Amino acid sequence: MPTTLEQFETKRLILRKQTPEVLRNLFKTESDSDLIRLLHLDSIEELRKEQEKNNKGLSSYNREFVWFQLLEKENENFIGWGGFHIWYTDHNRAEIGYGLSDDKYKNKGYMTEAMEFLIHYGFETMHLHRIEAFVGTTNVPSLQLMKKFGFEKEGHLKEHYFTKGMYEDSLVFGLIKGN
Repeated sequence: MPTTLEQFETKRLILRKQTPEVLRNLFKTESDSDLIRLLHLDSIEELRKEQEKNNKGLSSYNREFVWFQLLEKENENFIGWGGFHIWYTDHNRAEIGYGLSDDKYKNKGYMTEAMEFLIHYGFETMHLHRIEAFVGTTNVPSLQLMKKFGFEKEGHLKEHYFTKGMYEDSLVFGLIKGN
Protein backbone atom coordinates (compact mmCIF):
# COMPACT_ATOMS: atom_id res chain seq x y z
CA MET A 1 0.00 0.00 0.00
CA PRO A 2 1.67 3.21 -1.11
CA THR A 3 -0.26 5.61 1.16
CA THR A 4 0.80 5.97 4.77
CA LEU A 5 -1.85 7.27 7.16
CA GLU A 6 -0.95 9.30 10.24
CA GLN A 7 -1.35 7.12 13.30
CA PHE A 8 -1.17 7.28 17.06
CA GLU A 9 -0.70 4.56 19.65
CA THR A 10 -2.10 3.78 23.07
CA LYS A 11 -1.19 0.81 25.23
CA ARG A 12 -3.09 -1.71 23.07
CA LEU A 13 -4.35 0.28 20.09
CA ILE A 14 -3.21 1.91 16.90
CA LEU A 15 -5.46 4.79 15.86
CA ARG A 16 -5.20 5.67 12.15
CA LYS A 17 -6.38 9.18 11.37
CA GLN A 18 -8.84 9.99 8.61
CA THR A 19 -10.00 13.45 7.54
CA PRO A 20 -11.83 14.77 4.46
CA GLU A 21 -8.48 15.73 2.94
CA VAL A 22 -7.00 12.27 3.58
CA LEU A 23 -10.02 10.56 2.01
CA ARG A 24 -10.05 12.85 -1.05
CA ASN A 25 -6.38 12.03 -1.60
CA LEU A 26 -6.95 8.29 -1.15
CA PHE A 27 -9.83 8.24 -3.63
CA LYS A 28 -7.67 10.06 -6.20
CA THR A 29 -4.51 7.98 -5.82
CA GLU A 30 -5.36 4.45 -4.67
CA SER A 31 -6.70 1.42 -6.51
CA ASP A 32 -10.03 -0.11 -5.53
CA SER A 33 -8.32 -3.06 -3.86
CA ASP A 34 -6.00 -0.77 -1.86
CA LEU A 35 -8.96 1.40 -0.84
CA ILE A 36 -10.89 -1.63 0.40
CA ARG A 37 -7.88 -2.64 2.52
CA LEU A 38 -7.11 0.89 3.78
CA LEU A 39 -10.71 1.65 4.71
CA HIS A 40 -11.38 -1.84 6.09
CA LEU A 41 -14.36 -2.43 3.83
CA ASP A 42 -15.85 -5.81 3.00
CA SER A 43 -16.84 -5.32 -0.63
CA ILE A 44 -16.71 -3.20 -3.75
CA GLU A 45 -20.31 -2.17 -2.99
CA GLU A 46 -19.23 -0.68 0.35
CA LEU A 47 -16.39 1.10 -1.45
CA ARG A 48 -18.83 2.61 -3.96
CA LYS A 49 -20.98 3.93 -1.09
CA GLU A 50 -17.92 5.56 0.49
CA GLN A 51 -16.92 7.05 -2.86
CA GLU A 52 -20.43 8.46 -3.29
CA LYS A 53 -20.30 10.08 0.16
CA ASN A 54 -16.92 11.58 -0.73
CA ASN A 55 -18.23 12.90 -4.06
CA LYS A 56 -21.23 14.53 -2.38
CA GLY A 57 -18.96 16.32 0.09
CA LEU A 58 -17.82 15.20 3.50
CA SER A 59 -17.29 18.67 4.93
CA SER A 60 -18.38 22.26 4.44
CA TYR A 61 -16.97 25.69 5.15
CA ASN A 62 -17.58 25.34 8.91
CA ARG A 63 -17.97 21.59 9.47
CA GLU A 64 -15.28 18.96 9.37
CA PHE A 65 -14.62 15.53 10.80
CA VAL A 66 -11.69 13.66 12.25
CA TRP A 67 -12.04 9.98 12.91
CA PHE A 68 -9.73 7.11 13.58
CA GLN A 69 -9.66 3.46 12.65
CA LEU A 70 -9.07 1.41 15.80
CA LEU A 71 -6.62 -1.44 15.32
CA GLU A 72 -5.28 -3.93 17.84
CA LYS A 73 -1.61 -3.09 18.24
CA GLU A 74 -0.45 -6.71 18.47
CA ASN A 75 -1.84 -7.81 15.08
CA GLU A 76 -3.32 -4.67 13.43
CA ASN A 77 -6.79 -6.24 13.28
CA PHE A 78 -9.46 -3.62 12.63
CA ILE A 79 -11.74 -3.54 15.66
CA GLY A 80 -13.72 -0.33 15.20
CA TRP A 81 -13.64 3.41 14.82
CA GLY A 82 -13.89 6.52 16.93
CA GLY A 83 -13.67 10.23 16.48
CA PHE A 84 -15.49 13.44 15.83
CA HIS A 85 -17.95 13.03 12.98
CA ILE A 86 -19.41 16.53 13.26
CA TRP A 87 -16.87 19.23 14.10
CA TYR A 88 -18.19 22.80 14.15
CA THR A 89 -14.91 24.61 13.55
CA ASP A 90 -16.44 28.08 14.09
CA HIS A 91 -17.70 27.11 17.53
CA ASN A 92 -14.87 24.88 18.83
CA ARG A 93 -17.24 21.99 19.50
CA ALA A 94 -17.64 18.53 18.06
CA GLU A 95 -19.82 15.46 18.39
CA ILE A 96 -17.96 12.34 19.40
CA GLY A 97 -18.90 8.95 18.03
CA TYR A 98 -17.48 5.45 18.18
CA GLY A 99 -18.24 1.84 17.49
CA LEU A 100 -16.78 -1.64 17.57
CA SER A 101 -16.82 -3.82 14.48
CA ASP A 102 -17.75 -7.04 16.28
CA ASP A 103 -19.21 -8.09 19.63
CA LYS A 104 -16.08 -10.12 20.36
CA TYR A 105 -14.24 -6.83 21.08
CA LYS A 106 -16.75 -5.68 23.69
CA ASN A 107 -16.05 -5.69 27.43
CA LYS A 108 -12.28 -5.60 26.91
CA GLY A 109 -11.73 -1.91 27.70
CA TYR A 110 -10.86 -0.96 24.12
CA MET A 111 -13.38 1.85 23.93
CA THR A 112 -12.29 3.25 27.30
CA GLU A 113 -8.72 3.30 26.00
CA ALA A 114 -9.81 4.93 22.74
CA MET A 115 -11.97 7.52 24.53
CA GLU A 116 -9.03 8.63 26.69
CA PHE A 117 -7.09 9.34 23.51
CA LEU A 118 -10.03 10.93 21.66
CA ILE A 119 -10.96 13.34 24.44
CA HIS A 120 -7.34 14.43 24.86
CA TYR A 121 -6.93 14.79 21.08
CA GLY A 122 -10.14 16.82 20.83
CA PHE A 123 -9.24 19.29 23.55
CA GLU A 124 -5.50 19.56 22.92
CA THR A 125 -5.03 19.08 19.17
CA MET A 126 -8.37 20.23 17.76
CA HIS A 127 -8.63 22.97 20.42
CA LEU A 128 -12.21 22.07 21.24
CA HIS A 129 -13.99 23.84 24.05
CA ARG A 130 -16.88 21.36 24.12
CA ILE A 131 -17.40 17.70 23.20
CA GLU A 132 -20.97 16.50 22.69
CA ALA A 133 -22.42 13.00 22.59
CA PHE A 134 -25.85 11.63 21.71
CA VAL A 135 -26.49 8.23 23.30
CA GLY A 136 -29.45 5.90 22.93
CA THR A 137 -31.40 5.50 26.17
CA THR A 138 -30.77 1.73 26.28
CA ASN A 139 -27.10 1.83 25.23
CA VAL A 140 -25.71 0.89 28.65
CA PRO A 141 -22.01 0.62 27.61
CA SER A 142 -22.06 4.12 26.12
CA LEU A 143 -23.95 5.52 29.10
CA GLN A 144 -21.25 4.05 31.33
CA LEU A 145 -18.54 5.70 29.17
CA MET A 146 -20.28 9.06 29.53
CA LYS A 147 -20.25 8.68 33.32
CA LYS A 148 -16.67 7.40 33.43
CA PHE A 149 -15.35 10.42 31.50
CA GLY A 150 -17.40 13.04 33.31
CA PHE A 151 -19.86 13.94 30.56
CA GLU A 152 -22.87 15.81 31.95
CA LYS A 153 -26.37 14.80 30.90
CA GLU A 154 -27.98 17.88 29.34
CA GLY A 155 -31.18 16.68 27.75
CA HIS A 156 -33.44 14.06 26.22
CA LEU A 157 -34.37 14.14 22.52
CA LYS A 158 -37.53 12.26 21.54
CA GLU A 159 -37.33 10.01 18.46
CA HIS A 160 -34.00 11.58 17.53
CA TYR A 161 -32.23 8.69 15.78
CA PHE A 162 -33.54 6.30 13.11
CA THR A 163 -32.07 2.82 13.39
CA LYS A 164 -33.20 -0.71 12.57
CA GLY A 165 -36.42 0.60 11.05
CA MET A 166 -37.54 2.64 14.02
CA TYR A 167 -36.93 5.90 15.85
CA GLU A 168 -35.20 5.90 19.21
CA ASP A 169 -34.67 8.59 21.81
CA SER A 170 -31.23 10.06 22.48
CA LEU A 171 -29.76 11.47 25.65
CA VAL A 172 -27.60 14.55 25.13
CA PHE A 173 -24.26 14.77 26.96
CA GLY A 174 -21.61 17.48 27.06
CA LEU A 175 -18.06 17.74 28.30
CA ILE A 176 -16.47 21.19 28.67
CA LYS A 177 -12.70 21.59 28.56
CA GLY A 178 -11.33 22.00 32.05
CA ASN A 179 -14.45 20.76 33.85
